[in-house]
Order: sequence, then C-alpha cells, then structure tokens
Amino acid sequence: MTSADLYVQTFLKESEIGQVYVKGARIWVPDSEKVWLGAELLENYTGQKKIKIQLENNGEEREFEIKDKNRLPHLRNPEILIGENDLTSLSYLNEPEVLYNLQVRFLESNCIYTYCGIVLVAINPYQQLPIYGNELIQMYSGQDMGTMDPHIFAVAEEAFKLMSRFDKNQSIIVSGESGAGKTVSAKYAMRYFAMVGGSQKETQVEQKVLASNPIMEAIGNAKTTRNDNSSRFGKYIEISFNKNNEIIGAHMRTYLLEKSRVVYQAADERNYHIFYQLCASKDLPEFKKYCLLSPDDFYYTSHGQAPEIDGVDDGEDLVSVREAFTMLGISEKEQMMIFQIQSAVLHFGNVKIREADGESSEIKKDDKHLTIMCKLLGIEESQMRMWLCNKKIVTVGEVLTKPLTLTQASFAQDALAKHIYAQTFDWIVEKINKALQSGAKSTKFIGVLDIYGFETFEINSFEQFCINYANEKLQQIFNMHVFKLEQEEYVREAIEWSFIDFYDNQPCIDLIESKLGILDLLDEECKMPKGSDENWCQKLYDKHLGKAKHFEKPRMSRSAFIINHFADRVEYQADGFLEKNRDTVLEENINILRASEFELVAELFEEKVDPNEKKSRAGSATTHPLRQAPKGGRGSNKKTVGSQFRESLHKLMETLNATTPHYIRCIKPNDTKEAFIFEPKRAVEQLRACGVLETIRISAAGYPSRWSYPEFFQRYRVLAGSKDINRSDQRKTCENILTKVIQDPDKYRFGKTKIFFRAGQVAYLEKLRSDKLKACGIMIQKHVKGWLARRRYQRIMKSITLLQKYGRGLLARRHAKFLRETFAATRIQKHWKGYKARSHYIKVRKSTIIIQSAIRGFFGRILFKKELHEHRAITIQKLVRSWLARKRYKRVMRGIVLLQSHYRRRRAKKELKQLKIEAKSVEHIKNVNKGLENKIIQLQQKLDAKNKEGMTIKEQEVYIKQLKTEMEKLRSSSEEAKKSSNKITDLIQQIKDLQEELSKEREDKQVLITEKEELVKEHTQVLSKMAEEKCKLKEELEKASLKLQQQETSTDDVLKRKLEEATQQLQAEFDSERSHHQRLVKEHARLQQRFENLQSEMQMVTSPHGHKRTPSDISAISLESYTSSASPDEVKYEEEAPEDKDQGYGTKKKKKAPAPPVPTASAMEKEMKDVDVGLILRLQNKMKEIEQQKTKLEEKLRQYEEEGHPRAGNSDAVISNSAFDALKQQLVNADDVQLVIKLQKRVAELEMTKSKLADELDERDDEDEEKSGFKITTPEFAYNNLKSMNGHIDKEPPHDNKEEMQELQNENDKLKREVAKLMKSISQNVSFEKGGTNSPAGKEFMDAKKIEDQVKVFRDQFTAMADELDRRREECLQLRAMLAEKSITTHAIAKESYGGNDDLVNEDNELALAYRTQKELNRLLENQLQKTEKDTKKKEEKLKREIKELKQENEAAQKIISQNLQLGPEAKIEATMQHEITRLTSENLDLREKADKQADQIRKMKKMLKVYAKKLKDGDVAEIEAELEKDDKQKKAEDNVATVKHLDRTYMGMLEYKKEDEGRLVKCLIMDLKPKVAQGLLPGLPAYILFMCVRHTDYINDDEKVRTLLTNTINGIKKCVKKHNKELERVILWLANTCRLLHTLKQYSGEKTFQSENTTRQNEHCLRNFDLSEYRQVFSDLAVWIFQTMIKYMEEVIQPMVVPAVLEHEAIAGLTASKPSGMRGRSSSTAQDEDVRELSLDTLMKSLNKYNQVLSQHAVDPELVKQVFRQLYYYIGSNALNNLLLRKDMCNWSKGMQIRYNLSHLEQWLRDNKLNESGAQATLEPITQASQLLQARKSEADVDSICEMCSKLTTAQIVKILNLYTPVDEFEERVPISFIRKIQERLKSTKKGEDNTLLIDTKYSFPVTFPFNPSSITLDSIEIPESLHLDFLSRV
Repeated sequence: MTSADLYVQTFLKESEIGQVYVKGARIWVPDSEKVWLGAELLENYTGQKKIKIQLENNGEEREFEIKDKNRLPHLRNPEILIGENDLTSLSYLNEPEVLYNLQVRFLESNCIYTYCGIVLVAINPYQQLPIYGNELIQMYSGQDMGTMDPHIFAVAEEAFKLMSRFDKNQSIIVSGESGAGKTVSAKYAMRYFAMVGGSQKETQVEQKVLASNPIMEAIGNAKTTRNDNSSRFGKYIEISFNKNNEIIGAHMRTYLLEKSRVVYQAADERNYHIFYQLCASKDLPEFKKYCLLSPDDFYYTSHGQAPEIDGVDDGEDLVSVREAFTMLGISEKEQMMIFQIQSAVLHFGNVKIREADGESSEIKKDDKHLTIMCKLLGIEESQMRMWLCNKKIVTVGEVLTKPLTLTQASFAQDALAKHIYAQTFDWIVEKINKALQSGAKSTKFIGVLDIYGFETFEINSFEQFCINYANEKLQQIFNMHVFKLEQEEYVREAIEWSFIDFYDNQPCIDLIESKLGILDLLDEECKMPKGSDENWCQKLYDKHLGKAKHFEKPRMSRSAFIINHFADRVEYQADGFLEKNRDTVLEENINILRASEFELVAELFEEKVDPNEKKSRAGSATTHPLRQAPKGGRGSNKKTVGSQFRESLHKLMETLNATTPHYIRCIKPNDTKEAFIFEPKRAVEQLRACGVLETIRISAAGYPSRWSYPEFFQRYRVLAGSKDINRSDQRKTCENILTKVIQDPDKYRFGKTKIFFRAGQVAYLEKLRSDKLKACGIMIQKHVKGWLARRRYQRIMKSITLLQKYGRGLLARRHAKFLRETFAATRIQKHWKGYKARSHYIKVRKSTIIIQSAIRGFFGRILFKKELHEHRAITIQKLVRSWLARKRYKRVMRGIVLLQSHYRRRRAKKELKQLKIEAKSVEHIKNVNKGLENKIIQLQQKLDAKNKEGMTIKEQEVYIKQLKTEMEKLRSSSEEAKKSSNKITDLIQQIKDLQEELSKEREDKQVLITEKEELVKEHTQVLSKMAEEKCKLKEELEKASLKLQQQETSTDDVLKRKLEEATQQLQAEFDSERSHHQRLVKEHARLQQRFENLQSEMQMVTSPHGHKRTPSDISAISLESYTSSASPDEVKYEEEAPEDKDQGYGTKKKKKAPAPPVPTASAMEKEMKDVDVGLILRLQNKMKEIEQQKTKLEEKLRQYEEEGHPRAGNSDAVISNSAFDALKQQLVNADDVQLVIKLQKRVAELEMTKSKLADELDERDDEDEEKSGFKITTPEFAYNNLKSMNGHIDKEPPHDNKEEMQELQNENDKLKREVAKLMKSISQNVSFEKGGTNSPAGKEFMDAKKIEDQVKVFRDQFTAMADELDRRREECLQLRAMLAEKSITTHAIAKESYGGNDDLVNEDNELALAYRTQKELNRLLENQLQKTEKDTKKKEEKLKREIKELKQENEAAQKIISQNLQLGPEAKIEATMQHEITRLTSENLDLREKADKQADQIRKMKKMLKVYAKKLKDGDVAEIEAELEKDDKQKKAEDNVATVKHLDRTYMGMLEYKKEDEGRLVKCLIMDLKPKVAQGLLPGLPAYILFMCVRHTDYINDDEKVRTLLTNTINGIKKCVKKHNKELERVILWLANTCRLLHTLKQYSGEKTFQSENTTRQNEHCLRNFDLSEYRQVFSDLAVWIFQTMIKYMEEVIQPMVVPAVLEHEAIAGLTASKPSGMRGRSSSTAQDEDVRELSLDTLMKSLNKYNQVLSQHAVDPELVKQVFRQLYYYIGSNALNNLLLRKDMCNWSKGMQIRYNLSHLEQWLRDNKLNESGAQATLEPITQASQLLQARKSEADVDSICEMCSKLTTAQIVKILNLYTPVDEFEERVPISFIRKIQERLKSTKKGEDNTLLIDTKYSFPVTFPFNPSSITLDSIEIPESLHLDFLSRV
C-alpha cells in the first residue's frame, strides 16, 4: 500500500472527494519512463471508472482509468510550496511530490541538499561545487538548522550543538549506494568538526583526523562501475571532545573489508588505489628495490582493464598518503615496509602454479616473481614454493602432508594474498587509532558512520548479504527514531493522537540472526567436514520456506534464495557462501610468514592470545587465522566472518542506540556520472531503499503540517472577522478562525504552542486565503478609483484658491511696504539728532577729566618721591646699625668663649697632673694589675696626642674663619669702591641712582645668601660624596657576595643536571635492555617457528611415501631463553653479527664469548656477597660523624656572620662530575662505591676548611679597612680620601678623628694578636710532617711534599697578612703626624681668642671634664676589646678542637683503607680508589695553585695602590691645596650660574628619569592606567609624556636609553592590549595614544614635511641627535595591530546582531507573511529564538553609538574613526549578504522591502554622525543591491536593468538569489529558468574575468592608514597630574 492509498483511506471521506477532485485540480499520474507525470483534471470526479485528464508536459488529453475508489491519483501541491527545502513542509506528502521537489531543487536551483524531516537528502552532483569553503563553515557555525539552507554543515552543526549543550554523544549516519557520495559527505562532516572543535593549543589532532582520510581511501577505496572512489569497507569514526568542546582524539572502527577485490575485479573496475599508486611511483629511487611494473603487467591489477581514472594522478596521491603517514607518526621505515608488503602482494599474484603429475601442482624453479616476493617479505623461497603446493593435515599424534591440486593451490594462493592485505589493513587502522588517541580525558564524542547502502545486483553473494543485513539493522533504528520523534512532539504539545503504525523489519532481522537463522545455519554448515553450499541452501528451504514471510525460493534454482528486505526483494546465489564465511588460510603459509626476518611482517601474523580483547575497540571485522596446535584444540574456537560481522554490528547498534542519530542519505542521480543529470527511476529506487519515503509515510499518517500560533495568525488573519480577533490571546483567535473555515475538527489539533493539521489542510487554507485576498483586491480597486477622482477634484479647487490668495496678498504687501517706509524715515531722523547732541557733550566732559587727572598726578608724584626717599634712608640706617651691633656682639662672645675654654683647659691640666701623682702612689694596684699601668700610660699618651691634634684643628678653623672675615671685608670694600665711582652719575640723575643703589643692595644680600648656601652645599656635597663612596663599597661587596652565591647555585645546578643525566642514562640502558629482551623473545619465537618449518621440510625430504610421523621429542626441544640481563654491548655485538645468533649450550660462540665489561644489577647483587660488610658499616659511621662536624662548622660560621662578619664565600670542594662518572664506570661492580665516593667528597671538603679560615681572616681585614675608611680600592679613591682629609679637616670636629684613630689602633692590635694566636694554634695542632704509618693509598693521598707546599702556602699568607698590618700601622703613624702638625695648643688658643691669657682657657674646669669624658670612652673601648678577645679565643679553641677531630678521623680513615688493602676481594676496589684519589689530589693542588696566583695578583695590586697613596701623601701639599681651591672656585662658579638661571628658568619640554625607573614608567603609565582616569586627562597625555622622555634621551644623546625606552614602551603596549583585549575602552585608549605618539614622532622629527604647521616653540622642541624613522614604522605597525584587535572584538560583539537587525527585523508591521515550515524549522532551539528576538536593529544602533562615543571620548583621529566604521559596515553588509544567500525564507519581495528599510536606518546613522563621507555606505551596496533585486520586476524586458543595478554583486550571487527567490503569496510569480539563463548569459558578456565567488570574505580588512595629524599643544605647557603616580619624573 502506497502513501497515496493511505492518504485517501484515512483522510478523505466520500463527501470530501467530490470537493477536492474537481475540474482544474492538479494531479499526478504514473508513467513507465518518468515514474510520475503532472496532469490536470478536465472534469469533476463523481465516481466514474474513467476520467479525462490533460498532461502538462505535452498537452496531450487522455482518459485515466480508476480501478478503485481507494486508489485515486495523488494531488499536487500549490506552486507556492514547490522547491521547499524541507519535504515535510509540503501540504500533500506523497512519493511524486517528494521526487518532483528534489528534481526542481537539483536541476533548477542546483541545490544538492534537501531536508526530509530528520534526514538530509544529498544528491551527488558529480561536479566540484564551491560550497565547502572555510567561510561557509563559519557561516553555519552557531546557526540554527531551521534558519539556514540545507547543508551537511548544518547537520554537523546540529550534532555539535546538541553535544556541547546537553553533553550527549551524537552520531551521523551516512548511507547510500556506491557512488552516491557517502565518503565525501563523511569527509566534509569530519572537516567541519575539525574546524569548529579545533583546540586553542597546537595539538594537531584535527589535522591527524583529516590526515586519516587519504590513507583509508588508498587502502580501502577502489574504482567500481558506479563510483571512481568507492569505499569497499564500512567505518565508524568517533571524534572525542573534552569539556571545552575541543577535539582531543579520535578512534576508527572498520567493517567487512572486501578482500575478494585484491585478487579479482570486474570489467571497468580497479583494485585498491594503493596498488596503482605504487605502480605510478615505480621510477622513484626508493621504490627501485620493489621491482614494480605497470598495472597491466600484474595479474591482480589487470582484471578490470581500467588502470587509470580521469582527473586522478596516482603518483601525487601516493605523495599525499606518505605525508599523511608521517603526520600520524608512522615512521619512514614502517612506511617503506608497508609499501614493500603491498608490492610483494602484486608479485605474488604473478606467481604461476602449474599442474604436476597426478593430483598435484608445482611452481617453476625460475619463477622470478616468487623470488622477489619472498625477498620482499623476508621468507625462505623453498618453503613457500613447497607449502603453496602442499598442505599439512594434523591428526592425533600424527602429521600428514598432502599435495594440492592446481585449483586448490590457486585458491590457497589467492587466500594468502587476501589475508596478507587484510592483515596490513588492520595494522594500519590500529596505527591510525594509536596516533589519534589522546591522553586527555574524553567526556563526549560525535561518531560518523560511513557504511555501504542497500545493494542489489544481478548476482548477489555473501558480501551483498552482509551489507543488506547491516542496512536492515540501521533501518530499524531509523524507523524507531523517526516514530519516537513524531510521538514525542505530540506528547509535548499535549494533543490527542492514536498509535501510528509503521513498518517494522524485526521479522526480517530475526530471519537472518536469530537462532537457527540464516547465519546460524551457515556457521553450522561451515563446521561440517563435508559441508557445501547446496546442503546449506537445502537446510534453509527446510527451515524457513513457507514459515517466514520474508524468505522465498526461486522457481528455477536449487542453490539460491530470496529475502524480502525493507527496500526490495533480493535473490542471493549460495555459491561461495561457505568458503567466504570460513575465510580459510593454510596454517603452513602463515607459519612461513611468522618466521620472516622482517619484524613488521612477523608482527602482522603474530598469534593473538585473546582475539576478543583485540576486537573490543574494533580494528576490522576480518578473520585472524589461529595457529594450530599439534594436538588440536584451538582450531574449534575460530570465529567465522559472519559471526564476527554480527558481533561487530551488534556493538555498533549499541553505540548508535546510546547516541542521538543524525541521518544523511546520499542519492545517486544517474549511472553515467554526468553532472546535474537527474534520472527519476534511479532516484525513486534509492528513495525507497534509504527510508526517506518511510519518513514521509510516518509524517503523513499523523499531523504533518504544523504552525505556531503567531505564524498562523499572521498568515491567515485575513480569514477572520474583526469580532473574531483577540490580540491579547492569539490562540483564541486561531480557534475562532479554524472553527469557521474547517468544519471537521479531526482535520486539526490545538497544541500548547502549535496547531497541527492533517495532510492537505494547509493547501485548503491557502485556497481560502487566496479567494479572500482576491475579494479584498477588488474592494481595494473600487476605493482607489474613487480616491483618485476625489483627489483630481480637490487639486482643481486648490489651484483656484491659491490664485485668489496670491492676488490679494500682492496688494496687501504693497500697502504694507508704504507704511514701513514712512515709519522708518521718522525713526532715522530722531536717532540722528540725538546722536549729534550726545557726541558734543561727551567731548567736553572728556577734556575736563583729562586736565584734572594731570594736575592731581603731578602733585601726587612729588609727595610720593619725598616719602620714598625718607623711607630708603631710614632703611639703610637701620640695616647698618644692626650689622655693627651684631658684629660687636659676636666678637665679645667669641672672646668670652675662648677665655672660658683656655681657663678650663688649664684647670684640667692641673687636675691631670694631680691624678698622675695619685696614680703613682698606689702600689697595690700595680701589684694586682701590672699590665694595666702600661695601658693607662698608653691611653694618656693617646689622649695627649689627641688633644694636640684637636688644638691644631681648632687653630686651623680659627685661621680659616679669619680668612673668611677678611674676604668679606675685601668684598665690602670693593663694593664701596664701586659705589664711590658711581657718585657722578648719581648726582646727574638722583632718582635713578637711588633705584640702582637699592638693586645693588638686594644683589649684595643675595650674594651673601648664595655664599652661605654654597658653604652649606660644599659641606653637604662632601658628606654625600663620602656616603656615595660608602654605598659603592657596599655595592661592590654585595656584587661579590652575589657572584659567590651564583657560583654556588651554578655548581649545585651542574651537580643536579649531572645526576639527572646519570639517571636518564641508567633509564635508557634499562629501556634498551628491556627492548633487547623483547626482540630476543620475538627472535626466539621466529627461530622456533623457522625450526618447525625446517623440520617439516626435512620430514618431507626424508619421507619416501609423502608422510611420516613427527619426532616424539619435538615439543621437548630446549632452546636457550634470553633474559633481561643482556648488556648493551652484547646487544651491539649481536646486531653487528646477526648470522651468529646461536646461543645453544656448548656452541662455539658460547664458549668464546668474552666476559661482559660492565656487569648489570643482577651481577652486582651476586658480587655483593663477597664485599666486606664491616668495611661498609665503618665507612658509613665515619661519614655520619664527618657530616655532623660539618654542620657544626656551618653553624659556627653562621653565628660568626650574625655577629657582623660576613663570609667571603663558599669554597666547598666537591668531587667533579667527570671524576664521579669515571669512578662509577670503574667500580660499577662494587656495591659500596657510593659510600667511597661520599667519603672522598667529605675528605676533600675538610681539606678546604683551612683555606676557609684564611679567607675569613682576609674578610675581617677587609671589614676593618671598610670601617676605618682607609680601604684603598683604586688610585682615584685613595686620592679622594687624601683630598678630603686635607681639604675638609677643618670642617670636622676633632673628637671624631680621635675616635677614628683609636678604633684603627685597637682593631689593628686585635687583628695582630688573633693572627698570631691562630698561626700558633695551627703550628701546634696541625703537624702534617708527623703523620703515622699509612697504607699505600694513604701515602699517596697524604704526600709529604704536597703537605709541605700547603704549609708553605699558609706561611706565605701569614707573612702577607703581617705585612698588611705593618703597613696599616705606618699609615696610622702618618695620620698621627699629620694631626699633630695641625693640632692647636692652649697657648695658641689663648693667644688667638683670649689675648694671650692662658688662665682664661680652663677657668670653668673644662679640661677636667673633657678628660673624664675621654677616660670613660677609653674604658668602654677597653671593655669592647676584652669582649672581642674572649670571643676570638672561644672561636680559636673550637676551631682547634675541630681540626684535631678532623685529623683523628682522617687518620682513622687511612687506617681503614690500609686494612682494606690487605683483604683479597677488595684489591680491585682499593687500586681504583688509590688511582682516583691521586688524580683528585693533583686536581685539587692545581686549583690551589691557581687560587694562590690570583691571591698574589690581588696583593700586588693592593701594594701598587698603597704606593700611589703614599706618593700622594709625600707630594707637595701646596700644589694639592691650590688644585683643591681651583676645583672649589669652579664649583662655586657653576653653582652661581645655576642659581642665576634658576630664577629665570623656562621648561624645555623634557622629562628626566633614571634608567632603572623605566619599568615603573611603563607600569604606571601603560599597564596601570585605567580608561576612566584617562578620560579626565589631556587627550593623548601618555603619548606626550613618553615623547618628552624620548626628548630627554635625545638631549643627552643616549642611544641605549632611547632604544630600551621605546622597546619597553612597545612591549608594554602589546602586553596591555593582549591582556585586556576584551576591554574595548582600554584598547581604544592605546590606539589613540599610539597614533598620537606616532604623529608626535613625525611632528618633532625635524623633517620639513612635518613642520609646516608647527609654531616656533614647537620647532625648538624637535629632536636633534636621533633619527627615529624606523621606530615610526614600528609604531605604525603596532597601531595597525591594535586597530585590528579592536575591530575583531567589535565584530565579535555585533556578529549575533547582524542577521536579526538587518534581515529579520520587521520595522514595517504586517508586511512579511510567513510560510509553512518543516520539521527543521519547528525543531529550532526555543532559548536561542528568544535571544534572537531580543536582538534587533535598535540593539545594533546602540552598539554603534557606544563605539562612536568611546572613540570620541579618547580623541581618536577623525580619519581613523571613519576607517573603523567603514570596516564595521563592511562586516555588517557581508554577513547579512552571506546569510541572505543561504536562507531561502529571506528571498522574497516583502523581505527585500524590510531589508532595504533596515539599511536606510544604518545609512541615516552615518549621516547623523557625519560619517557619510567615510566610505562606509559604499560597503553596504552589495546587500542593498540584493534587496533591490528581490523587489525588482523579473521579466525578460528587465534583464538589462537588473544587470546594471547589481553592479556590486557577482554572477554567482545574482543567480543564487534568483534561484532562492520564493513567492510568499500566489500573486507573486516564481522566477522562470529562462530568465535566470538570460541573466547568466548577459553577465558573462559584461563581467568577464571577475571573481565569481558566492560568499563574501567577511575577514577582509581594508588597508589602515594614519594621516598626519599634528598637535597644537606645546610640550613645555604639559603638566603631569598626581593621579598617574609619576613623581620620579622631573621636568627639564
């Protein structure tokens, strides 16, 4: 029963048939050639048997016979529904309508894709179409299926969207006949997933997924009569995704490879592509060894006699295959091995087997192809020659050899060739799967199933049976899914529905796979020894004939059967079913291949332990032959091809049931492979077979037409009256409409959101709507004509009224003019008279005021001059008197102070003498503290010396002050002389003289102030210089410590790296041993197999009668097994001599094999038993003790550092890496090697502790030098110190010098004592010459000569330190002498300050007070000295104990070593240790010698520096002082100049900064600057600041500084924009500032072309030294990059707004009328639709306003703003046009009107914002012309006008729009094909050579230019706000 029968019986009643089948009704009638023809009824149908019709194709009239009322002809849909992209949207759903709709879309619109519910029907065009580009993928990405044209990308997007949104696995099932385009469709689906699901990281997973296609096509595709690239296997590819919806891997399953094609092809067919690709590449050098020929010369490739395919280059395809192999990780060696195996298969086919005597066969001895084949496979030719013509029969305990007949041998030859190819195919699939696997976790996947479609040929065999069985299973899932979706829709909408009956093919599936089904009986027959195809066929007849309705028997055959599949009845020939199901390959041939010398060949035929485990992830469904055991047992477990295929198909069904399926049905339009040729017969056959009509039938059985309430109301509201319309409740309105127009309530159902209609009801509603619109049209015409008549009458009346009005107005205007002239003359006279009177009065009044002001001013100036003169005289008197009083007061106070100090000093001396007498009388104190007396005397002497020095300093200070006063007097006298010389001029002009005197007085005052400031500055400069020198010393110390730390860390890193390399080397050795073990195991298996093969061959040779029993000991043969203990050297040896691999006991190689040079871990474990355990324990204990002592030393040194004595560095001596590796290699067989090495490391560390102590002493000396301030580092530094001592000693208090000298003396004495004690303790405790008896190793380690050298080194260090102390003592004495020379005595003080009266100096007992203070200070210093001595003693004692302990441990270690030498097993260990210790000792001595040389060089440099200092000290002091005075004068002059300039300072437009502040500048100005802050600043302020910094670098001519500044600026801007690329305001901020900086660099570059608009001040600010033209280009490129980043973000934001705003926004209400939508349109996402509705034209306009506002806020150049919106408008127009070209629902007249209206809003926005000259409007021309094309008339007379109008559209775009144009109403006409053809011809003649692309490139970007825009702001007027935090910048 057809779909038409179902329609008539279910939905049409007898009363309704007469209403539908009336005259003029359009119907379909069957035809033998075209299947269906369109016709029209010429009379009403009233139940008659025949009815008159007229055919539409030729106008022929005929009578159509109606045999049954229930079989009426199919009705045709109205023209408005023809060409729909979803077949389910048709009102009449039947087979002819589906066929006709597909034909119209394919031939007229060239649309190859059409929806049919959930199925995508794809018709093969046999032509490359430009509809698969990346731009099309981007268009479909994120779109809804219902909105875009049908496409495979839409199905892929739907699957991807459901997977990402609901986290549910998806499947895409691609099916169809061979040549229908399944492989290409699956390839494009995977390409879409690779593009959309591409990860951000560089994983190359997507490329690998796509790279698997050329490989699988080469080894699995072949040319057939129906397809040049037919897939001869089924595959299911799972593409895995992670949580971020990125592809992370893939997996492939293959099904039922057509192995028979390897050995046979039908006429005009080819073998697999790989064979022809190899033959085409035979001339390549790497393929020469394969001895390849042309395809016609190989038997396996010459059957079809069609070796070439038109348009295909097999050689280039092989290059693509090799590139794909490489991308998938298959090495070049493995690739060549694969090609070698395939070449061997070709040669194997040319092996000729001939018939021999009897029932046997043989191969010629000179068969070269067999020789080549065996060589390529690495097998023995003799064995293959024998076992190709014989087979082995295994019985219980006996093996028989039976020769094969020619037929059997030929069959075995072909079976082996097929098996080799199948195994290679499976291996490649497995390798591809491994390459596509990923370690990341897969959360979901999308599967793509590319499987064979339903097949039926004249002769159908086992392959067709399996293919059709798979299609039955897939059809069952398809039917269940379609039914499920249909019923779920009804349940979701809550409508009443009855169960829909659909075709269930479960009985047919049960017939095939159930118990005792066809496959079960086939497997049972295969197990029979004498099973045959005829017996199996008879069993089928007995079991199923007459019992199963899907099984039939042919009439004329006993070896065939018929199965009624869902698509067709197929007759299968039973011949060959059993053999193909068994897939038998001789075990002897497999064993020969297993023994191949090539690893890959042997791997292909390895015995699989658990084949099911291997098959769990599906490689291929082919059979793997199992190795037969001697006693049998495993052969019965071998699975047949049918059972394997059934299991893999069952797993596939489980996978598909667990996913959401998406169906693609590929249709082959013709068998001749011609482009765009549609044969209805072939198409109908495939539509019936692929399930498309079943989908139509299920839809037609329910409610196929569905409308949402708003869409129904919008389309059919014309059928309702005004009373029926309720706009607040659209559902109620729809109910009112339907109850009136459709009387039968069963014809529709009201759901929650939709109305469901039976088939045909939409066509009925369209008819009613058309009638109503016709009536409305007549009514409109009537009213329009009346309106036109009234309008003409109104125009006439209006013209008369206007004439009258204008005449009367003319007269009135003339009278009004006369009145205005009279009034104007009167007012002019009045105003002129008033003006004359006012002028005279003002003149008189002004003269009077001038006279009064002159007289009053004269008297006022006289009075002012008099008062001013008196005021100045009073001021001068006041200042002179106050100055004289202050001078007198200072002189008196100074004398008083000097007298007091003199008197106090005398009193102090008296008390000092009395104290000395008292000290001498105390005898018991001398007895108790004898040593204290000397110290007190020394302190007294020092005090006297200090006092003398202080006196001299004071005298110098007084002398300097006197000089200063004299200088001031001289200056004042010179000024008075100047004043007296100017008296003559003062008498001439008294007023001017007074003014000049006042200005001079001010200048003198300023001079005095500046002199005072200069003195203060000099003092501060001296202090700052000393502080800077101190900081420099600290920095040098820190740098030295940092270098030492870096050296320590570098040594640690080197040790770690060496350790890691050692571990990696051990791991590599272990891996190599393991791989070698595996190779040996494989080699063992291969040799064992080879042994069995040779044994069987020997059996054949020795057996006279053809068979013989096997030896009883064959299973007991023992071959030596290889363990994992093989060393790498043994592996290397075996690789060098592969022919000597026999390892049996007693063999020559076994006897002569040398001992392994490096034992492995197992050997070391064995030899551990011979090692002295006591020695190991003792060494471990000693090592622990040494480590504890080392920690103690480190703690002491750490305490020493905390007390204020930093360590100079760390000189721990560790064993070198090279020595460590050498020792490890020599002692690898001893387990205690690590302990010995650790001991050696620790001993070396202890040896270096002595050098540490010496370094500590040097450090302390350096610290003392730093503290005393006399450390001489460079000659300049020594000179500066001496200079500061001589030049500024008068400015420092004498007390500081005393303390400094005292500290120097104390520190030097302390250091001397400590060094002496330390050397004494070392000489007492460390006696290297008195060492005990040592072992030979100990003697060699503690060599006396080397120890003497060490002692000599220490002595040299001591003498150098003593010399250093002596030199310092000499320096102290020299300083004392210098201070003594400059000391001031009491008499001198009295003579200078107290008039020579010595009693006044110490009259207040000041000297006694000073003496007590000094005494207390000396006591404090003495206490500190005693404390330091105690601490030093403690440290010395600790160090002595440690040295003693280390010496004892060293001696104990030597004893242990000497004892170990006497032990026998340890002799080798001790010898190697001695050698290594000797070598390390010599290395350490060499290093020490180098260190000593460097120390000597340092000492020499110090000596040279001190000599230079002494020379400076002994030089002429007068010259030094003169030089100092000269420097001071220069400094004063410079300071004076700077001070004068500071008063009149003007900024130069520069910003000075330090180089270390560049990072802060970039951070504060670029990284941390926020747009909100920048909006309140001067536009472009960051750019100005940066350029002002550049100007300063230009001013100081610092190349490096400007380079780093500009580089850091560029990098900072890039980093900021990359980090905040989603913040539009920040990106625009830096676009504006980058452009401003670029313009500023041009404006101030100094080039004349950029200076035309500069002011003179701006020209002064131009760069003088640098040419930054190259950096201008860099900044230009940076600005272009920021511009593109901004545009990209803007485009991402407006992308979802473009289509809703331009295409879908309905600004004109009621203009657009919707059409019925299919299932695809109904299944769109609700959430997404709501989001789209929210987006409208207003949203887009708001976004554009926002962009314009932000650009203006940041003062972006207007020209750049125009470029921004030109690019945005181009993106809007191109996106809109591309969507329009892919949406058929948008291509109608009303939509064109809406689009044009929306575009006018965008154009108006440009005009409102003054951007209409930016060129943005021109970018909208393509979409504008497309909208005009939709509105234009489309008749043949309009061809030229349309071509002229659409100048911006390509030919493909115009034709596409015309093809998509679909009338919404019946009043519109469809575009005829002839019109489209004329348009094409016209455009071809006018547009020659144009780019005929369909879609516009949305990623195209216009060239960005930055027109020069100079700034009027001068740089010196720019101020930096505090909000930028740039306080480290200073204006210059």
